[in-house]
Amino acid sequence: MKLDILAIAAHPDDIELGCAGALMMEKMAGKKVGVIDLTQGELGTRGNPQLREEEAAKASKILQLDIRENLGMADGFFQNDEAHQRLLIRSIRKFRPEIVLASALEDRHPDHGRAGHLIVDACFLSGLRKIETVDNDGLLQPQWRPKYIFHFLQDRVFAPSFVYDITPVFERKLEAIRAYSSQFHSTTYKKNEPSTYISTPDFMNALVGRHNLFGKMIGVPYAEAFTTEKIIGIRQFDSFVQLDT
Repeated sequence: MKLDILAIAAHPDDIELGCAGALMMEKMAGKKVGVIDLTQGELGTRGNPQLREEEAAKASKILQLDIRENLGMADGFFQNDEAHQRLLIRSIRKFRPEIVLASALEDRHPDHGRAGHLIVDACFLSGLRKIETVDNDGLLQPQWRPKYIFHFLQDRVFAPSFVYDITPVFERKLEAIRAYSSQFHSTTYKKNEPSTYISTPDFMNALVGRHNLFGKMIGVPYAEAFTTEKIIGIRQFDSFVQLDT
């Protein structure tokens, strides 16, 4: 299946936190959207890989994704090296996205920044004809390079290159995040496991506040923020959205 938008991140739930709103908005506009999780999040303090997989499946239904795959890289220990680049190149060529939404290039969790750079390198190398990869049937894959890579903000906040109005789907975004009941504050998750940085009510409150802050930048209730290393071109000034007049 060819996708219009492919979101790639280190852990299941990274996408829900960072760019689920943009994915749902694009889906509502008729685009095909998908997610690739690089790892199973097996080093997470709470839960386990099987539960994380179940939570990701639940979140995927809320997001109405066309595909979601997990590459099974080692949580905490994957590298931006040839082996991991080739694994990701294979997926990029499989789905041929026009746009990739990627992990931040720098963040509190070292996996996030490392994933961001891995994604950038794999997207470039995927466009080189002499790098050969094969599909599940053993057939040679044609090269493919996405037109744009947009990095969603994660824990650390940087000045965004642009913000995306997600007000119409914001409540569904929160629902998708809460699908990971082992990770975030939940009254239904009763296992005796340590509290973490992201499992407190304060984290969710801060998350809502941050999306409200990004939305305020353009005069809407809620938005997601992105950075890009590539200059974005337009053909009409009508492409801009600025509602705080």
